[in-house]
Amino acid sequence: MSTLGLALTKNFLVKHTKLRPAYAIVLGSGLGAAVDWLDVESAIAYASIPNFPKGTVPGHEHKLVVGRTPGGVVVAAFLGRVHFYEGASMREVAYPVSVAHALGARTLIVTNAAGGLNPDFREGELMLVRDHLNLIGDNPLRGPDFPKGRSRFVAMRDAYDITLLGEALASANRQHITLQMGVYAALSGPAYETEAELRMLYALGADAVGMSTVPEVMAARQLGMRVLGLSVISNDAFPRRRKQPSEHSHAEILSVVEQACPNASNLILDLIERRA
Repeated sequence: MSTLGLALTKNFLVKHTKLRPAYAIVLGSGLGAAVDWLDVESAIAYASIPNFPKGTVPGHEHKLVVGRTPGGVVVAAFLGRVHFYEGASMREVAYPVSVAHALGARTLIVTNAAGGLNPDFREGELMLVRDHLNLIGDNPLRGPDFPKGRSRFVAMRDAYDITLLGEALASANRQHITLQMGVYAALSGPAYETEAELRMLYALGADAVGMSTVPEVMAARQLGMRVLGLSVISNDAFPRRRKQPSEHSHAEILSVVEQACPNASNLILDLIERRA
């Protein structure tokens, strides 16, 4: 999106909310309830926001809410995302991050539902993303223009903030939440992976696989934002142990994610409040 397009989006949003967020949260499939603790000042449908990408996938509410945590921290929460497989460009997929940054957010918490490749992971557990593999085949930073004052060549070696990772682990320990840590592999989708692809991903060191998150993280890092990634292990994707793809319905995945949502919600809130 052009600088002018982003300015138009920002100008529209600042007329609808007086709050300026410190944190932005992108909520993946079935995770909309993870911010039920938010005292919402403004809720705006994506379809109403100029230049904002519109998603079509069930399990995403497709709206932006801005409000305060119980402790008064201002948060912008994107309830749902648009995906590359829906036909959006990578820049469109990452556009909400640019919007959040323009509104004032400097920390991004990005969530998703992911298939578990690590044989020690179980459905419904949470996984902190410590690194990722971009296998989507495109990059949101590609193109002739980039944000003013920012580098085209963005370091991604430490994309996931080590301090935030430590604080999330401490939060999970306090709340007795099982929290795994691993590498997230992003593919374009929407087809599930073949058995050969799952073996390849496992051999490459991936612990979970999904179809999102990485574009948003890349955009956030170019903007200098700190990033925490959180996956819900929604199904068993370990090669030769998983169900056949035809047996995995989107509804089943949403059911698993919704059951894990309270743990994700408590973890995110505790992390934000203790950092205030």
